[in-house]
Amino acid sequence: MPEYVVDRAMKVINRNKTAMNGAKVLVLGVAYKADIDDYRESPALNVIEHLIKEGADTTYFDPYIPEYKHKGVTHTGAKELTDGMLKNADIVIICTAHACFDYNRIQKLSKEVFDTRNAMKDVSDRSNIELL
Repeated sequence: MPEYVVDRAMKVINRNKTAMNGAKVLVLGVAYKADIDDYRESPALNVIEHLIKEGADTTYFDPYIPEYKHKGVTHTGAKELTDGMLKNADIVIICTAHACFDYNRIQKLSKEVFDTRNAMKDVSDRSNIELL
């Protein structure tokens, strides 16, 4: 499934004539499930790994997991989710649907959003949202 998520994200940004190699990708949530600090067996870890393999400039933000270790590599997330991070990302991929995320703000500021958890179901403007 992580490979499929990256492939779909690639198709979304390709519509804007952007290649995954060199694209700025922001992953929201690396926890195994919403509102917890456990990342063991989280599919987001493999999504990030595949994004990096594709050459994407990948950043993540998870308020519950500031740092994680995967396959011997330590990854440090952003300290906060800023407007600039959202605006500068070619695509925002929601991997964990934390309740603390302001999904309306994410939609308004992002170029493209790939929602793998249907976290944005209550957002009315769907023009830049792709569902899994």
